[in-house]
Amino acid sequence: MLGGLAGLVGLSAVAGVLITATVTPAIAVSGYAASSAITMFDNLPSALDIEKLMLPSTLIYTNPDNGEEVEFATFYDQNRSPVDFDQVAPVMYDAILSSEDPRYYQHGGVDLIGTTRAMLSNLRGGGETQGGSSISQQYVKNILVQKCESNAEAEARSQLTDEAEKAAEASGEDVVQPTGDEVVARRDQVLAQCWTDATTAAGSEGIQRKLQEMRYAIALEQKYSKNDILLGYLNIANFGGQTYGIDAAAQYYFGVPASDVSIAQAATLAGMVQNPNTYRIDKPEGSISNSDGSVMYNKAPDGLIDDINTSMFGPLQALVDDGTITQEQFVAAADGYSATKGRQLYVLSRLLGDGKINQEQYVAAVIEPITPNVQAPKTGCEPAGGAAYFCQYVKNTVLSDKAFGETQEDRNRTLQRGGLKIYITMDPRLQINAEAAMSQIVPTSIEGWTGAETGRLGSATASIDNTTGRVLSIAQNTKFSENANLASDPNYSSLVYAGNSVTGKSGGFNVGSTFKLFTLIAWLEAGHSVNESLNGVNRVFPKMTNSCTGDWTNTAKDKIGNFGGVGGFVGTPMRFTSTSLNSGYLAMAEKLDLCDIAKVAAKMGVTRGDGSPIEMKYANNVIGDDNISPIAMAGAYGTVANNGVYCQPKVIDRVVDPEGVELPIPERTCTQVIDPKVAAAAALALQGVMNGGTGSGGNPGNAPMLGKTGTHEAIQSWLVESSTHVATAAWVGNSTGKGDIFRRSANGYQLSNMRYALARQTQSLANALYPAGPFSTDFGDLTRQVLADLPNVVGMPVDQAQKTLEEAGFQVTVGAPVDSTEGAGIVAAQDPGAGKAPGGSMITISPSNGEGLAVPDVAGSSLDKAKSDLRAAGFGRAGNGTCTVDATLEGNETKATGTDPAAGTVTNRNTQVSVNYTARECR
Repeated sequence: MLGGLAGLVGLSAVAGVLITATVTPAIAVSGYAASSAITMFDNLPSALDIEKLMLPSTLIYTNPDNGEEVEFATFYDQNRSPVDFDQVAPVMYDAILSSEDPRYYQHGGVDLIGTTRAMLSNLRGGGETQGGSSISQQYVKNILVQKCESNAEAEARSQLTDEAEKAAEASGEDVVQPTGDEVVARRDQVLAQCWTDATTAAGSEGIQRKLQEMRYAIALEQKYSKNDILLGYLNIANFGGQTYGIDAAAQYYFGVPASDVSIAQAATLAGMVQNPNTYRIDKPEGSISNSDGSVMYNKAPDGLIDDINTSMFGPLQALVDDGTITQEQFVAAADGYSATKGRQLYVLSRLLGDGKINQEQYVAAVIEPITPNVQAPKTGCEPAGGAAYFCQYVKNTVLSDKAFGETQEDRNRTLQRGGLKIYITMDPRLQINAEAAMSQIVPTSIEGWTGAETGRLGSATASIDNTTGRVLSIAQNTKFSENANLASDPNYSSLVYAGNSVTGKSGGFNVGSTFKLFTLIAWLEAGHSVNESLNGVNRVFPKMTNSCTGDWTNTAKDKIGNFGGVGGFVGTPMRFTSTSLNSGYLAMAEKLDLCDIAKVAAKMGVTRGDGSPIEMKYANNVIGDDNISPIAMAGAYGTVANNGVYCQPKVIDRVVDPEGVELPIPERTCTQVIDPKVAAAAALALQGVMNGGTGSGGNPGNAPMLGKTGTHEAIQSWLVESSTHVATAAWVGNSTGKGDIFRRSANGYQLSNMRYALARQTQSLANALYPAGPFSTDFGDLTRQVLADLPNVVGMPVDQAQKTLEEAGFQVTVGAPVDSTEGAGIVAAQDPGAGKAPGGSMITISPSNGEGLAVPDVAGSSLDKAKSDLRAAGFGRAGNGTCTVDATLEGNETKATGTDPAAGTVTNRNTQVSVNYTARECR
């Protein structure tokens, strides 16, 4: 029975006697006590749920050149790579069984010989407690520990909340919610307690734990095969720190898979499971501390054998004594991880004793020093180098989207323990190119940017496939680090500048004139034409309509300036866009509803960097003083280039669980949000920016491009550009502070001009890899020449006339003064005259010189009176004109018939006016 007991009843009797002896020793041998103990054991829970192993989640990108899947980054609480039974070297099984459970294949889950010996030793006391657990029991222990660890954060939060509520009740104050740091600290305490609770074997609680462990172990063996349990144990066991499972341990400590471990390596790993953090071999100075806080060293210094606890090395000393090895070999083998070497020697001696290895193999392994080849796994985003910011964007997406869990805690567990394969959208070709451009153009910081120029230099580019929303690359000028000690170093950041407060923990940046896109779309959606003229002269705009939040009124009579202080002009949205004229766009907005502009931004996926909606409460909003993320702006411009279809940016293509089942991913859609004709007309105007306009310096020249520049004061600079296939946003400016980007240079570029080179180099390869076609020319009537009402300004002072015409959307030129009855400076004539004229066309106005008189009508008067009347009217040079004979007249009678210039003609007072007349005789 002791050698091969597999039945529950026999074990229950023994267990009953053992537990009765601890509780009521006086009746330990009575039938009543034994019967009661058996009943108690039988009533212990037997069903143990084996939770899924905590597995690392991996980000994977696909190499477009060959279709190869490349693991990009991993996240884990426990570094583990589960293997099948035949993926573990046989010597590893031998090592673990010989040292931990030599009768594993003979017992029914509990080795009564080892268990009885350990329990009786613990009851006697006076020394260290002993475990005596079978592999099945150790598997149970690890399952319980993992279950406890998986709930550690929730338990920590619950404990802290309970404590806070009790404190609030006692003090009468509000409940103070625990901070993140407090939760982490308490979680670590809970984790430590998980191990203590599962492994303590002392006292009555230890006996109770042991019996429950036995009960579970027996139930496991009734449900699973021996090989399944053995493999399950090796896949779940801790091997020090965050290393779990035999394959991860072999890879980490020796750089080989579990299938290729040597005898010496297998013995080392098998020795670790007894006390993983004592025997781990990645910390030469020791990895645990004594109760007084001093380090417990795991390495002998400088080969001094006297400093080694030689009691651990009986097998090694025996080989010296019988002459098999030399004293020097002893020292070489023992020096190093001495505690681990001692444990390894024990495992090797058990392997030899069980006949699993021969003497020659034993000696070779014994004299071989433990030589780790630590291959630290790449966990987190920092190992991804320049692509770390893409990685961090994906990580933040997982941790914020309910596709990965309802609560924040659920999402953390999914990422760190879910074993997911997360296939990301990154194109490595574009990513490497974007990183190279960033590295060549933008430094990680600007030295001495302090004082009046306090600022921290930041830069980001992001490229998106317009047709799918797939984010192809993200580059940033800083070095990635989540080390809090580097938070004040301007060269490092964990923020993703390309993202918003959720995806990048960044609030976005003032986008400047790139925001004019949304006014342009609203203008076209209101039925206006890009060739419609209006007054873009810089002036005070008194009021703008906003039907959502209330009209904006310029009570302070502020005037928003243009870049470079230009005065503006009458023109069209085509020209306003290519020259980025603020006053022109304010003139457009004045004719619109600001609420409509905000709605355009919303449907094109744009919010403030903190996630709040664009509101357009002020005129300044028209020219882009809101903080917005580069990825949001790239998506918006990509919408125009994609014929009005907005594809929500995404960084995850698909997600697969450890069983190979595809899981739901964050929902991202493509939607027609702008009429294609509106998109085409907007694209036409935006192409002018890239072809001769303010964005020309960023045009790569290998595909048709649209785009828009933007600056915010002297703090931020932007260029967002797009082909029909890929959009790129480039931002350079202040991540914090207000350093003047027009007064500093680096790497041969003025900071404000770096955007052009960044966008050009990044987009150039995108155009080569993602072929683009021409933009649509189906504009409808949105490019029509618009006829506007031309007012009559004759009789107005010149200044008033000019203002009236400009406000009506016309250009004005003042001609030379003309003769007029109007006073000097009053418009006497305009060309063309009032009526209809093409918007923006040139109108000539002619002021009066003040010398003009209207020729009076003197017909019918005598010649002399006619001349006298003319002189009286102001025409001093009145004289005879043409005479015509009229025989009906008598004597010297004359009669005026008209004048030259004719009556009513306005002419200069010094003009010769001739009176035509009739007479009986013309002399």
